[in-house]
Amino acid sequence: MPIRVVLPDGQEIVGRLYARRQLPEGWVYLVSIPVYRNPSDGHVESVEYRMWLRPQDHLRPVEGMSYESVPTERIEPPSLVEQILGPRRPSGWVLEKLGGRSGRSQAVVHAADCGEAPRNAPRLTLDQALDAAERPGVRLCSICGAAQELDPVLRGFDGESGGDDR
Repeated sequence: MPIRVVLPDGQEIVGRLYARRQLPEGWVYLVSIPVYRNPSDGHVESVEYRMWLRPQDHLRPVEGMSYESVPTERIEPPSLVEQILGPRRPSGWVLEKLGGRSGRSQAVVHAADCGEAPRNAPRLTLDQALDAAERPGVRLCSICGAAQELDPVLRGFDGESGGDDR
């Protein structure tokens, strides 16, 4: 299907549109343009160069063309729950070992997606994170919400110790 391709110097040439793909940040189109190349035998041959381009930056429709039949990949729409609550956080917790001196925090428990969490650290289950948080010298990260999420479980929801009330 013909489509106008805007080259870096502003020239427009007619290329071919093969597919459209929706990405979280917008659409990209698979297009080709005709070019020449010189194989090792020194001859000149016509070839097609394919690339993914952002339509708003590099493509213009050919007047009178309908692009409805172009193969199109769309992102799955979010579920109703995800629309209301937003995307789910990755599950799990991460322990960052600080190697601090006595009297200072020696480790921090982070949510798995915390920007302060060490990369490639093993994921902890909830029970493992709670066990780690109860050790002396371990604190809960307040940036990612680990403190807000785990403190009530550790200390009870009314702010008191989570011990047995019998």
